[in-house]
Amino acid sequence: MPTSHDATQLAALGREWIAAWNSRDLERVLTLYAEDSEMTSDKIGALGFNSSGTLEGKAKIRMYWAKALTLLPDLHFNLIDTYVSPDSIVVFYQNERGAKICEYLRLDAAGKIVQGSANHLAH
Repeated sequence: MPTSHDATQLAALGREWIAAWNSRDLERVLTLYAEDSEMTSDKIGALGFNSSGTLEGKAKIRMYWAKALTLLPDLHFNLIDTYVSPDSIVVFYQNERGAKICEYLRLDAAGKIVQGSANHLAH
């Protein structure tokens, strides 16, 4: 059964997630994630990582995001909204290039992100 988290705390996590990315401090972003976290995105394969689009473990996620940050020197996210459930949050934001993205973040009992999925608009 999923662990239930307070909606106000989840919304605060969404704001902190945006602020951490906007700081361009990768370690600040990674403090929000559990060691055994998993990340899925269609961009993972495009950057030469796992062609399945999923990375397992914080170390692999760190390598992927470090590369992405070097390729995106102007990275900036503007929060549009947050959506919560008992064990997850969706952060809806717009990036520096105008793309709107939904990031699904599932949490463990300690409030750390254990699963993330970047969802991009299909063209």
